[in-house]
Parts: sequence; C-alpha cells; structure tokens
Amino acid sequence: MLGSMTSNVPLNELGEFLKKRRSELSPRTVGLPETGGPRRVAGLRREEVAQLASISTDYYTRLEQGRMQASAPVLDTLARVLHLDDDERGYLFQLAGKTTTRTRRHGRQKVQPQLQRVLDDLTATPAIVQGRRGDILAWNALAAALVTDFSRIPEKHRNYPRLIFTDPAMRSLYADWKASAQIAVAQLRMEAAKYPQEPRLIELVGELSTRDQQFAQWWGDHKVAARTVGTKTLNHPVVGELVLDWDTLTANTDPDQHLTVWTAAPDSPTHERLRILASWAADQNMAASSAPR
Repeated sequence: MLGSMTSNVPLNELGEFLKKRRSELSPRTVGLPETGGPRRVAGLRREEVAQLASISTDYYTRLEQGRMQASAPVLDTLARVLHLDDDERGYLFQLAGKTTTRTRRHGRQKVQPQLQRVLDDLTATPAIVQGRRGDILAWNALAAALVTDFSRIPEKHRNYPRLIFTDPAMRSLYADWKASAQIAVAQLRMEAAKYPQEPRLIELVGELSTRDQQFAQWWGDHKVAARTVGTKTLNHPVVGELVLDWDTLTANTDPDQHLTVWTAAPDSPTHERLRILASWAADQNMAASSAPR
C-alpha cells in the first residue's frame, strides 16, 4: 500500500487506481453481455476496458503496469468507461499529468493572517484551518469545544486524519464514524497525488496503516475526494446531537490552506445547541483563566 507512493510515482499509482476502479465494475454495469461462466478476476478484464475505450489491450496493459504515459483523450475516455466521478477524474488526470515526481520538502505551514482574522471573528461558528495532510493549523474556541482542545495535542500530532483514527473520543463524537473516517482517507489519498513523495505524508500513511487495519484497507481502496461540502451528525457529550453542515474555503494566497466552517440552519435545534455550547465554552475558558497558578 505505502509502496505505491514511493516507487515509480505517479505512473504506478495511476495503474493501481485503474485496476481498483475496474475491479468494482461488472460487465452488466458497462453494457457488456454476461457470459455466465466463472471469472478469474473481480470486475472487468483488461481486454474489456480496452474494448470499451477503443484502445489496444497492450496499450491499456502498459498503463496499468506503469510503463507508459496516457494522452488526455485516452484519460477522458477511461474516466467515462470506468464511471469515474468528478473527483476521481481529476485525480486520474493529476496522476497522469506528472512527468516527474515532486521531491521538494515543504516547510512547516503557518496559518495565513487573513484566515486567522476570520477565525477570531467567528464566535458563534466552529471553524478550523487545515493545511497539507490535514494538519490543523488554527482553530477558534467553539471548534475546540465542538471537537477537542487542539492546544493539548502536540503540534506534530495535530492532524485531522490522525485524530480520527487514534483518538477514541472521535468514534463516539461522530454518529457515523466510518463514513467520516472514509472521507478523511479519500481526501488524504487526493493529497498524495499532489505530493506523492512528501516525507511527512508518507510517514503519516505508514503510521496509520500500521496502527489501524481499517485505514490500511480504505487506503488500499484508492477512493478519492476533494474538500468541498457536506453534513455530519455529532453526538456531543455536553449538548447532545448536532446536525451540522460543513463547507470548505481555500486561501488564494496558499491553496494548501483550507478554512472549514460548521453551521446549522437558523432556529433549528442544532443552532440553539451551538449557542449553548459557545456559552459553556466561554464559562470554561473564564474559569481556567481565573484559576490560581
């Protein structure tokens, strides 16, 4: 699993992605007749994908084996044949468009000043800023009350995917922990296409693959997702059930920094519970600041 990130990147990664996607399709799904006989491989055969894409089996085989680069028209056809969604299609093109791997080391990120000002002004809305790999760069008081006190986590471990898989409290907080964890893995997999040899990303994937069998399985599934919008239900220990819409905004000055905000419909039970949580958090902070040292 981790090896696909460290050798012959990104062509091997592209080949693994193609193999995984074709293994999930049946002949009936793509309009091919069912033969009724046993199949040696799950999903479509290489020759079936090649037939549907109007390319030779040898050409497609070389793509899966990471031995050649694909043209944009062929990639477009394969995306259609393999029923890729927009995120998966973008991931496919991102992998195939690289002729050399990125080996540049990235310095430690710091939150953009304008994003920090937005966080400081959001007193009734939980919000965090994430960087590369899902590193948590900044947060406001309500986000800490909603998820966890990020300040108590060592900076090198302050990472959202790592938190979801290593903090037992996250499994209680998320009503559908599995779906949230799978999205986190898919977003991390998308990031790996941009920075396939980034040392800290490789280290993170290796650690989580070793510590959690589900992470290893889902990483191997090659599912991808961009940071966009969605809805999550949380079971908060203080205010109970919260149904929150989340949205992600990207900083123009650093496309690797994303502001995620959680909101609730006005006058909804969740909206009222967020107000209660904000008041509770303010009381906690006041008590902590006035405690003798």
